Amino acid sequence: MRLLLLRMTHTEIEISAELVRDLLRDQHPDLADRPLRLGARGWDNQLWRLGDDLAVRLPWATQSADALLRKEHTWLPVLAPGLPLPVPVPQRLGEPSALFPRPWIVTTWVPGEPADRAPVTRATEAADVLAAFLTALHQPAPDQAPAGRDRGGPLADYSEGFVKGLASATEMGLIPDPDAVRAVWDDAVAAPDWTGPALWLHGDLHPANVLTADGTICGVIDFGDLFAGDPACDLAAAWSLLPDGAADRFYDAYQPAPNAATLRRARGWAVRRALGGIHIGEAGVRGRPGGKATWGPPAHAALRRLIATAHR
Repeated sequence: MRLLLLRMTHTEIEISAELVRDLLRDQHPDLADRPLRLGARGWDNQLWRLGDDLAVRLPWATQSADALLRKEHTWLPVLAPGLPLPVPVPQRLGEPSALFPRPWIVTTWVPGEPADRAPVTRATEAADVLAAFLTALHQPAPDQAPAGRDRGGPLADYSEGFVKGLASATEMGLIPDPDAVRAVWDDAVAAPDWTGPALWLHGDLHPANVLTADGTICGVIDFGDLFAGDPACDLAAAWSLLPDGAADRFYDAYQPAPNAATLRRARGWAVRRALGGIHIGEAGVRGRPGGKATWGPPAHAALRRLIATAHR
């Protein structure tokens, strides 16, 4: 084991190109001689480009990432053929070993820039693309489909955490109108629950997991939170991914047309995700470990849109 290449702490595993190359030689030698370079450091995983068409994903910062990678390896190859956008389809699974004590995967590479760094500018086209993608994904899931981790249940189950998060962000001066934010949440919580079948959901459609090119959406990545449940969880993405005024176009294009209760719940999921993005973005600005400064601006924009349309 190369102790200088792999150092485990309570927060992360440090990974080098030499380590990734050794892992490939050990378990997938036919891929080991491909060009290799760092692609990105995400919230749960590091991504290393492997040639032009593949990538190696290795968990590095959270313990939960191990199970999420295995879930992607199991389910995403089943779903990907029916999706109208490119997604990272797992090709190989790497098992824990003396070189690296956690599972890892080799996937197809999806080109594009994350939307937190390259926001959508072509609103109409992006709304239609996102609606087509979620229409295709949101199909009834089998009984053995995974459940959501901290999402997918009734919104009321998350009220205590939401209220605490709102209070914390308000105290830091990050929320200019907390009463308006709370009103959006309370209305969503009061909406009737989903009574339809459990549908396949991406589960984590924030801007860092959606790719753009030429001003529109060109791919979706990171299906680690894939689960079955209420489509409102994914429909919330319109508020953070699309420019001002594009949410209506998205909801008109999505099929079957969501009813009023689903739209209210989607607003609740959107305001919860925006609040989380603001906290994580602020952590990055203040230099705390794990922060993502680019998550703040789209989260603030989503809150502004939600508040502006609260009484329509």
